[in-house]
Amino acid sequence: MSNQLGAAYEARALQYLRRQRLTLVARNYRCRRGEIDLIMRDPDDVLVFVEVRARRQRDFGGALESVTTRKRQRLVAAAEHYLATQTTAWPACRFDVIAFDGPPEAAPQWVRNAFDGSG
Repeated sequence: MSNQLGAAYEARALQYLRRQRLTLVARNYRCRRGEIDLIMRDPDDVLVFVEVRARRQRDFGGALESVTTRKRQRLVAAAEHYLATQTTAWPACRFDVIAFDGPPEAAPQWVRNAFDGSG
């Protein structure tokens, strides 16, 4: 998938989450350990690490199935790095996945607490 198309899915996910009353904290956080597409704060003051996944076709499985164990481990490592660099202590964190199967205009599937911090 091209960077431009990936950015369109991320923009769509951000728009969707904002409508659900989440607030953007950071976008495309990168470190040596991995990358986090979106970091959001939900109305209950929970820090939410969001992975945006998309599959235009389901030939090799859907977007949700593409979040492998290795990908989860990299997300957890990047989240740990992010938290270590912050001065704000967050009372709670979670990992969500926004999945698109089809074009960016398709309705997203939002999976809250998609996996725990153990990767």
